[in-house]
Amino acid sequence: MRKFIFCIVSVALLAGLIISPGAAYAQKATPTASASPALTQTSTPTPLPDLTEKTKETLGPLEALLEAQKPGSVWPFNPIKYAIRGAVEAGVPANTIVLLLLLPVVAAIIAAARHMVGLRGFGIFLPAALAVTFVATGPLVGIGLFLAIVTVSVSARMFLRKTNVKLQYLPRMAILLWLVVLAVLGILFAAPIIKAPQLTKVSIFPVLILALLAEDFTRVQLGKSAETAINLTSETLVLALISYIFLTLESLQKFALLNPEILLLAVLAFNFILGKYVGLRLLELWRFRKLVNS
Repeated sequence: MRKFIFCIVSVALLAGLIISPGAAYAQKATPTASASPALTQTSTPTPLPDLTEKTKETLGPLEALLEAQKPGSVWPFNPIKYAIRGAVEAGVPANTIVLLLLLPVVAAIIAAARHMVGLRGFGIFLPAALAVTFVATGPLVGIGLFLAIVTVSVSARMFLRKTNVKLQYLPRMAILLWLVVLAVLGILFAAPIIKAPQLTKVSIFPVLILALLAEDFTRVQLGKSAETAINLTSETLVLALISYIFLTLESLQKFALLNPEILLLAVLAFNFILGKYVGLRLLELWRFRKLVNS
């Protein structure tokens, strides 16, 4: 129970710290001319750039960094730099390359959190994909959609269990996905009414990742217990929020784009060193602190 409370508090603190998605990008206000002198001027916020889409706000600065850098000779230290330039010239978005370069960093962070801290979560892929989802939607919108999807899934499962409707696993999950789609459509249809422009920009990719996380939540709840499912889901959200911070860190994005060889080799060396670690995790030290002190 203490571990569950710790995860919930961590999620709340991280979501509060990064309430504005993409902390590296500041919102700009554009004054709008008033129709008459009696009306006050209003400002329209510029939408935040999305690293998962090819936009002028994100693609331009990254391409400018590549053009300003002088990589030197191709061999033996700069083959990836020239490959990146060739891909960008061929039309591959630079922001996509940055996200791909940072995914190994995120995976190493999640692995370190598992082996050194004790945060389990649902593996490595799901927290990493959820972090990319937060880049696309923002952490608050992403967590809100996830809570809505989980609520629909759990409610539907409880309804089927109370009505004694016996279905095989895959058809039951297909029904849950059907209900999730209806719930997400309802949220998107309500976006103009509740005046939430962030919801109108949600694509199918974040919804699929959130539905996948909800499926894992339901599967663990069925196989083990609701408390275990809540703990694993909370830890997954914590890992995704931490990974989101690294994905949106502007200095790390620039370093990954300008020094991909150094970044990839450093991450590989870190993973090898981490694989040799066999000591106690931080949460285990806290759990058994009385035995350790004695």
